[in-house]
Amino acid sequence: MAVRIARLGWEKKAENISVLDVSSLTDYTDFFVILTGNIDQQLRAIHGHIEDTLKSEGVRPHHVEGGQTLSWILMDYIDVVVHIFLPQNREFYNLESLWGEARQVPVDFDGDADLQSEGAPSGVSSTNYP
Repeated sequence: MAVRIARLGWEKKAENISVLDVSSLTDYTDFFVILTGNIDQQLRAIHGHIEDTLKSEGVRPHHVEGGQTLSWILMDYIDVVVHIFLPQNREFYNLESLWGEARQVPVDFDGDADLQSEGAPSGVSSTNYP
């Protein structure tokens, strides 16, 4: 589900998408999906797209925080925790550094061999993931 959420964020032009496997580091979740949106409307769009798409598939978040402030939205799906940041907040909290021992999960966003040359958002991995 973490890779699916990353792809849903990419569909709304999220940037610097990271999927971290934190299962060996914490007992409250297995994965973090970290995404950046450039303005509050984009954060709202990313959040809404993820929530609406998964809800249509019968998956609802256990908890959501930050919808009012729109500088950091957290969506807790128990096994996956989604963090959607404005750039300055992502830099400030620096979750990738805080969870530096976590394994980075590669994500193939649309099956193209080289997403960077196809105009993928900056920071997006083009590595194939089974």
